[in-house]
Amino acid sequence: MDTAETERARSRLVDHLRERGHLYSTRVTKAMETVPRHEFVPDAVRDRAYEDEPLAIGHEQVVTAPHLVAQMTELLELRPGLTVLEVGTGSGYHAAVLAEIVGPENVFTIERFPDLAKAARDALVRTGYGDVSVVVADGSQGLPRHPPFDRINVTAASRDVPPPLLDQLAEDGRMVIPLGRRDGPHELFLVTKLDGRVERWRYGGVRFVPLVGEHGFADEE
Repeated sequence: MDTAETERARSRLVDHLRERGHLYSTRVTKAMETVPRHEFVPDAVRDRAYEDEPLAIGHEQVVTAPHLVAQMTELLELRPGLTVLEVGTGSGYHAAVLAEIVGPENVFTIERFPDLAKAARDALVRTGYGDVSVVVADGSQGLPRHPPFDRINVTAASRDVPPPLLDQLAEDGRMVIPLGRRDGPHELFLVTKLDGRVERWRYGGVRFVPLVGEHGFADEE
């Protein structure tokens, strides 16, 4: 539930992200002004929901820091109606931001931990994004039975772009993914596909949890 206090805190966060240059488009700014991040974090850290920091959610996973959510979403160049695959649901917050722009029915998000997937699904339903599809699976394999996705958002670091994700990226598609060694350093990349030609652009150093799966890192738990 939103209150005057959470609305003010979210507005201050958005102002901070705009001042730092992480937010610049109307669509992404509106989405981050709208989605209640406090509904997607554990009760123990709810008072920190609008800090620009990652927050732990269990299984050594985190809710991505807002400046990275903003940066990645801006790089995707979203518009209503595009289909989006997210790899790494976590709390569901980033999926909600994506859904606010393209429509919940157009967002498919994969999480490998069933309890995190359930918590994310519950939060998405509670906040009005219940048509987002939350799937428990190996995110490095994507969703091969689905038609190609216009956009792919990967919220875990991989050595290289997993071939299944590249295969599932539509022509004229855009993918944002952190790449690097398991424990870092990581760099954020924009990957595009046009006429069968794949190109990559670097967007600076970042820090993410590892992408675990057949086409990612081995599970060390």
